[in-house]
Amino acid sequence: MRRYTILFLIFLPSILCAQPVKKYGQLKVIGTQLCNQQGQPAVLRGMSFGWHNFWPRFYTEGAVSWLHQDWKVDLVRAAMGIEPAPRGYLHAKESSMKAIETVINAAIKEGIYVIVDWHSHNIQLEEARAFFKDIATRYGHHPNIIYEIFNEPDQESWPEVKAYSIELISTIRSIDKDNIILVGNPHWDQDVHLVADDPITDQQNIMYTLHYYAATHHQSLRNRGDYALSKGIPLFISESAGMEATGNGPLNETEWQRWIDWSEKHRISWVTWSVSDKDETCSVLLPSASSEGNWSDKDLKLSGIKTRAYLRQFHRSGGTRPVAPDR
Repeated sequence: MRRYTILFLIFLPSILCAQPVKKYGQLKVIGTQLCNQQGQPAVLRGMSFGWHNFWPRFYTEGAVSWLHQDWKVDLVRAAMGIEPAPRGYLHAKESSMKAIETVINAAIKEGIYVIVDWHSHNIQLEEARAFFKDIATRYGHHPNIIYEIFNEPDQESWPEVKAYSIELISTIRSIDKDNIILVGNPHWDQDVHLVADDPITDQQNIMYTLHYYAATHHQSLRNRGDYALSKGIPLFISESAGMEATGNGPLNETEWQRWIDWSEKHRISWVTWSVSDKDETCSVLLPSASSEGNWSDKDLKLSGIKTRAYLRQFHRSGGTRPVAPDR
């Protein structure tokens, strides 16, 4: 019996590492830092699915499992497209919910975290309130859930986004008291300096999203991030990649590495865009990729090859900053 106990203790770290939710438990925010349930710093790294209404074929249990088991993600992001017809949430709620639920359920099964992303550039308060009330009611008791209540506001002002966010935070907190809520900010999650000067107060376990595309966003955006952190604003990079903000153009590998280094220096969690096969640089898959995972290098674009390498190296290093990714 003693021998089996010793063997269990030897293999326990690898078991926990394979199950991020078992490793970190109920997440919380302390100061600017995402922390595990013991209050120790935690950094999550993962992948975002593309808009569910354009690339629903990857919203499968198999894809989630493959991203966890092979890419070594700690979390996935389910990006539910809201407005675009005919398959956006506002036009096709049943199929939209089925896609999102599939990813949520698969993430819970895999023991990883899942960002439930209201993927819109516009304020749709009543629809969002009903959606997040439903999600919080059915899934809020799982520590896996992270709510992203507004992906990339574009022309809305920070006072408008702030008021909207306060309403949704209240809706979620009436049901789910604990899980992390991600709050967007104007101009595609670039204006974290405005948040720093006028943050939401009297709320726990909220963080603010910062998005970057490395070939477009350079040191000036990192400076905004530094300013926000200096003012006590917790940041979460829920969408990022190495090319231009259009999603196209060549990778700027040097600037991408700077962003990764900056994120790791500040222990900021990050998610790469996106699991889709659109003919663009930021879609990490080629059309040959199966909807159920099991992707080989021949199914990946360069952005996919590099992102997978980053994720796997961080996993191998136990979460410490690795060297530039292998190819």
